[in-house]
Amino acid sequence: MTTATKPAPTRALFTVKAAAEYLSLGRSTIYELMAANKLPYVKVGRIRRLRLAELDAFVAELEISTN
Repeated sequence: MTTATKPAPTRALFTVKAAAEYLSLGRSTIYELMAANKLPYVKVGRIRRLRLAELDAFVAELEISTN
């Protein structure tokens, strides 16, 4: 039996929209996390971009709910 896996992203920087899709969150949530300094980002001119490593680190730090 094979398990379907998501192919690894090949980009280094994600737009807010792409990061939201990658994390299965809304764009507003991504902006809120960035404003609260919970999700680091880089600025390229006026545009915010998120690093893949930071997105993966964010997921790794989430607590697993046991309820």
